[in-house]
Amino acid sequence: MRIALVGAGAFGEKHLDALKTIQGVTLTSVISRRLDQARAVADTYGAAHAGTDLGEVLARPDVDAVILCTPTQMHAAQAKACMDAGKHVQVEIPLADNWADAQAVWRKQQETGLVCMVGHTRRFNPSHQWLHRRFISGDLSLQQMDVQTYFFRRQNMNAKGEPRSWTDHLLWHHAAHTVDLFAYQSGRIVQANLVQGPIHPDLGIAMDMSIQLKAETGAICTLSLSFNNDGPLGSFFRYICDKGTYIARYDDLVTGRDEHIDLSQVDVSMNGIELQDREFIAAIREGREPNASVARVLPCYETLHRLEQQLSG
Repeated sequence: MRIALVGAGAFGEKHLDALKTIQGVTLTSVISRRLDQARAVADTYGAAHAGTDLGEVLARPDVDAVILCTPTQMHAAQAKACMDAGKHVQVEIPLADNWADAQAVWRKQQETGLVCMVGHTRRFNPSHQWLHRRFISGDLSLQQMDVQTYFFRRQNMNAKGEPRSWTDHLLWHHAAHTVDLFAYQSGRIVQANLVQGPIHPDLGIAMDMSIQLKAETGAICTLSLSFNNDGPLGSFFRYICDKGTYIARYDDLVTGRDEHIDLSQVDVSMNGIELQDREFIAAIREGREPNASVARVLPCYETLHRLEQQLSG
């Protein structure tokens, strides 16, 4: 399996670390906005080609699939371009920053029949997998999910503290993780409400949001998001169930009483990004639809669209 990475920033390198663990995968090319960065990452990870233009990758016969870790605003157009060129594609979350573009990517996937997967990593984290299996089996019933997604990002910086060329968004990026996960764990979302705080004068985005969701099962979700939080960073998921409470933070899981749960037997790795990439590669090799395919995550983006409509009227 010959892979090209487009977008060699902080998250792109997480994918490259994951790909090194998967047998039979070759990194063919690294594309980034700056050629010096692309070359440095290509040298580090053993790719023969580096460049600055997605078109270079799409014209190469030695590329089977592309992983897109580019700015949000580029995702939809680049995903469609990959499929038009006959390449399978994994596009990092979010699929798009509007409902029309999300639908357009889904239509292109239906037209081409290629694998198009979206980086909804929460479906793959061992912590959430452990709970998902118990929800499916009926051993547990989710009553409420309480989620905090917090960052301290009052300037336009990436996860490595470097200046960004684009602006992130709480609703279309960070809320997408929880909206999709809640539906994945509890069923179709039937009610969604949103309020947001003041708009940042320079960034032009809301720095704080609160979202309420209800699933067809009756379970509810409360999601708080902030770029203003001066404290522990990241996302914390509290699952309040009929038999116990569980707290997930990425790949780790504890009970509501802070008792550690052994997840070492959940999957072949304890790294959610690696498991996500393994699913992408396996779906291509096996000719099947992957978990987190564009079709399976599309309802998440419809919910985000409905929430955005509440803000506009």
